[in-house]
Amino acid sequence: MADGFSSEMFEDSSIDATARVVDTGSDADERTVEAALRPRRLSEFTGQTRVCDQLSLVLEAAKRRGTPPDHVLLSGPPGLGKTTLAMLIGTELERPIRITSGPAIQHAGDLAAVLSSLMEGEVLFLDEIHRMSRSAEEMLYLAMEDFRVDVIVGKGPGATAIPLELPAFTVVGATTRAGLLPAPLRDRFGFTGHLDFYAPDELVTILERSARLLEVSADTDGITEIARRSRGTPRVANRLLRRVRDWAQVHGRQVVDEEAAHAALALFDVDDRGLDRLDRAVLDSLCRRFGGGPVGLSTLAVAVGEEADTVETVAEPFLVREGFITRTPRGRAATPLAWQHLGLTPPQGYTAQPSLPLDTGEGRFGA
Repeated sequence: MADGFSSEMFEDSSIDATARVVDTGSDADERTVEAALRPRRLSEFTGQTRVCDQLSLVLEAAKRRGTPPDHVLLSGPPGLGKTTLAMLIGTELERPIRITSGPAIQHAGDLAAVLSSLMEGEVLFLDEIHRMSRSAEEMLYLAMEDFRVDVIVGKGPGATAIPLELPAFTVVGATTRAGLLPAPLRDRFGFTGHLDFYAPDELVTILERSARLLEVSADTDGITEIARRSRGTPRVANRLLRRVRDWAQVHGRQVVDEEAAHAALALFDVDDRGLDRLDRAVLDSLCRRFGGGPVGLSTLAVAVGEEADTVETVAEPFLVREGFITRTPRGRAATPLAWQHLGLTPPQGYTAQPSLPLDTGEGRFGA
């Protein structure tokens, strides 16, 4: 098996073999907890009803035909369940799933090593697929369409391309920036699902399930308060639940109630609208330093001490969705709601420019 991969099995044996690229900079305990909270069947997945119904139809039809389903592309902001859905595809098909990521595949040879070890009907999950190298993307075109790759042997004029036939398999790609995928690659996915932010009642359902799995005693008011501040994102909701649980245990509270949620979330800098430190830093910079904007993304990122991609993919989607900032051809601008949330008064005659539709990856405005 290729370097950097290892075999692994889920606790319910729903996935037989997993090759995972390990990120040594991540918290293993947190990943283990998050994996334990993931649903085990597609029917247990809460929210994203339209995408789940469509995906269920695609998978069921493929199972009845006895063939691998079309390649699947899942897009949307971080933390909404793209990886979970990819896992569930392998579970529903009762086939192994191979896991890697775009940044880990920087050469065509890296991809060839993965593809050559695939089994019939196996699922290949490529997280952050838009970050693959161009040479690997071009190899993936051929592999997805014709199930073969051309292995180059030798160099210079004597180099020879040897075609390597591959068994039929399914690629599941996940990306937060679908617009950065080249059109030839995007067109080879037979099903594309876009995941959107969750409604508060859906997050309540997710948190109630997570509380049961974590053996956390929580009342309805406490769960509702956490859901309300979770930015419409299950990953954030589950993380906040664990932090509120920690606060309750340290302070001798037996139940996660509304009071515990208020105190814990205040300690972790999550305000009553769900804005965290980065969100407030973006709004503060826009209003205090740049007079409400508009200001370019790169300048704004430098002002808050973060990478431009972090501001654009983590903070901005939520702030635009909640009406705190707008995106204009000249850059980002604060809305009156942002000034109000910070307790500031906008300059006399200040009006934010109309917002452009929220971009999910089709390009950058004002960068």
